[in-house]
Amino acid sequence: TYGVLEAQFRKYFQRAQHSPGTTGETLLQLLERRLDNVVYRLDFAESRAQARQLVRHGHIKVGGRKVSIPSFQVKEDDTVEWREATQSRDFFKSLSEASPRKTVPGWLALDPAKMSGRVLHLPLVDEMDIILDTRMIVEFYSK
Repeated sequence: TYGVLEAQFRKYFQRAQHSPGTTGETLLQLLERRLDNVVYRLDFAESRAQARQLVRHGHIKVGGRKVSIPSFQVKEDDTVEWREATQSRDFFKSLSEASPRKTVPGWLALDPAKMSGRVLHLPLVDEMDIILDTRMIVEFYSK
């Protein structure tokens, strides 16, 4: 779902396992907070793969600074926006005219006029539209 490979997923799992709270919920929260996922959730891309490419090519800023690492973890009150140089491209113009095409989750806020978003709070399991049995994941990776 998130386009994370096995070795990287294990690292997320270990991080979630050593964090306070439920391991499964923390794991999903870490995956949701990835910059490529946030770009996708804010409707800046049609797929997570496209969002990953946009981030990797340096089209996205977080807190006013260019970030080109798709696994970058956004924090509460971070702003996610397009770089100024990217805003003159045809892709950005067509995207901004059609925005919003899909519903933005409650933990994010989208400003369609500026084509920027803000992380209102960390994602809660209730706000994620992913149907996973996290207990199965925890059981598998706990071995």
